[in-house]
Amino acid sequence: MFSGIVEETGVLKNIRRGAGAVTRLTVSVARTAAGLRPGDSVANNGCCLTVTDLNGSDLHFDLLEETLRATNLGALRVGALVNIERSLRVGDRIGGHFVTGHVDCTAVITKWGQVGADYELEMAAPDGLEKYLVPKGCVAIDGISLTVGAVSGNRFNVWIIPHTLAVTALRDRKVGDRLNIEFDMLAKYTEKLILSGKNS
Repeated sequence: MFSGIVEETGVLKNIRRGAGAVTRLTVSVARTAAGLRPGDSVANNGCCLTVTDLNGSDLHFDLLEETLRATNLGALRVGALVNIERSLRVGDRIGGHFVTGHVDCTAVITKWGQVGADYELEMAAPDGLEKYLVPKGCVAIDGISLTVGAVSGNRFNVWIIPHTLAVTALRDRKVGDRLNIEFDMLAKYTEKLILSGKNS
């Protein structure tokens, strides 16, 4: 479980795809390797991954084929910034909202730029998933806990303060890029309960 408060931006050092072998992701970090052990959970762009090995400041993760399909991790190039958050511990402050690290989809950036002192990020979610987007509701974008602004069809926006831009990988992103989206779990459970009630 995570909170969507990015601890640092790591740098993608290597992604190794072998024929018939597991895909290995290596991310170099400055601070968050401290205290980590193999088996620990770390969110990479909002995707919960298991640390399989550590080598100094390099964290190694093995990616499932489903992870490559459902997230933007496999599309990143060496040198790309990656949002890093270690899993929550009992007693930690929850500065964002509860984030599971289970990415629902990727969304394409359709607009991204400064408006006044802040920044507007507009995205297009896959058709049919806009039902989980509610103005003023929660959404995790590349692992960042953000508040939904306007929603129009499958397009929605969020507003980014300069601090968030400075400390996350959003400063490395551009129009056309795909970002990982995790919708608020309350919306998904509510839908499941409602549908179950209709079918009973």
